[in-house]
Amino acid sequence: MSGRLGETLLTEKQIVTRCKELGAKISKDANGEPLIVVGLLNGCVPFVAELIKHLSVTTYIDFIRVKSYYSGTSSGELKIINDLELDVKGKNVLLVDDIIDSGKTMVNLVRFLKIKGAKNVRVCALLNKPTAHSEEVDNLTLDYIGFDIENTWVVGFGLDCNELYRNLPYIAVYYPNE
Repeated sequence: MSGRLGETLLTEKQIVTRCKELGAKISKDANGEPLIVVGLLNGCVPFVAELIKHLSVTTYIDFIRVKSYYSGTSSGELKIINDLELDVKGKNVLLVDDIIDSGKTMVNLVRFLKIKGAKNVRVCALLNKPTAHSEEVDNLTLDYIGFDIENTWVVGFGLDCNELYRNLPYIAVYYPNE
């Protein structure tokens, strides 16, 4: 795939500042209770790493890898590639992802964690594309959002194009056909 890196959408400084703010809010909302941070691989890694630096509650970290299959207007099927190692039963869970596009995967993951017995599941994403949301997201609470962005392709800080650009310390617009 040919393409080019475009303008910087969010600088590293903006991202770190927002992670500090989110960490403070999440910690306050946790009300002193421990929290299991569940990152959705692969894109969440830089965001999780920055976010947890700013949590002031006891924090456990685990990761999950999934594939989602969607056809037409169905809600889709979630296939767990790597499941959690930690037991979330009766625990407070913070589900963290790099970006909410359609939101279908997140809806299914929240449902999955509740079936596993999580006490509560809150959702945190660095980026949110409100105009890309599917109808399923209407019933999902996006508890902590770093930044709302337009429905455009972005890379950096974990986000990729064919596994490239994840290592950028900032987020940039990507033009896939240029």
